[in-house]
Amino acid sequence: MSSPVAPELPVQESPITRPRPGVLRKLAQRPLALIGLVIVALVVGGALLAPWLTNFGPNDQTFDGLTLSGEPLPPNATFWLGTDLLGRDLFTRILYGARTSLIIGIVANGIALLIGTLVGVIAGYFRGWVGSVLMRFTDLMMAFPALLLAICLAAVFQPSLWIVALVIALVNWVQTARVMYTQTSSLAEREFIDAERTIGAGSPRILFRHILPHLLPTIIVWGTLGISTTVLLEATLSYLGIGVQPPTPSWGNIIFENQTYFQAAPWLVFFPGIAILALALAFNLIGDALRDILDPTQQGR
Repeated sequence: MSSPVAPELPVQESPITRPRPGVLRKLAQRPLALIGLVIVALVVGGALLAPWLTNFGPNDQTFDGLTLSGEPLPPNATFWLGTDLLGRDLFTRILYGARTSLIIGIVANGIALLIGTLVGVIAGYFRGWVGSVLMRFTDLMMAFPALLLAICLAAVFQPSLWIVALVIALVNWVQTARVMYTQTSSLAEREFIDAERTIGAGSPRILFRHILPHLLPTIIVWGTLGISTTVLLEATLSYLGIGVQPPTPSWGNIIFENQTYFQAAPWLVFFPGIAILALALAFNLIGDALRDILDPTQQGR
């Protein structure tokens, strides 16, 4: 007579917090988040389709782009948003400037998010002298005003699209590191992490199978919110003349180039300023909605 087979027990997994399904559907159900999605879609679409949306190049100085007295033209049927001080189509330059803002926003924020997550997770998990050194360095970086530090770094390096992205990343990672450190320190003391250590799981397995999946909602939210900060900082640096250099169009340097015509041709400052404000606001609206969806404990705060 064969011995009875013991029933298999279900494998207990750690309570990993994962992004809920249907996030886009839930975003679409929120009016403010939907407005943000529409704005981002319009900006991305305009940046990608710029060559087909306009008959001018970003640096084309048109023959009839200035008045007889040499002043910029106001918005009209040919130049929808008017022309700048060199007779270039402002609508075209704003479309191509969106490419600059999006590239820097995504690249710089991605690098900052990677550095901040790496520093915060290592410091929060290992703690001890490793965590102390990393967090004291983070506190030191946070003590410097971000704009002032960015100006100093931009002045040292030759300004270009990728240098500006790197400079912004080097001053924006500290907030992410602090948040990741706090959450990782809390997770490292949970019972399921102690259970993993008891059965002999190594640090790489714990970090990649348990810690990072828990942090994924926070990473998504901070990644979205950080783009708005990056876009504003890039526009500020370009306006100050130490960001993306002309003739490469950037919303910040468009304002910088045309600020002397603020009273005579206010559209030269108004339209790129509205573009900066709209894109930053859109990512903030999306980030706030994602925070509520992925972390219900934050709702109503």
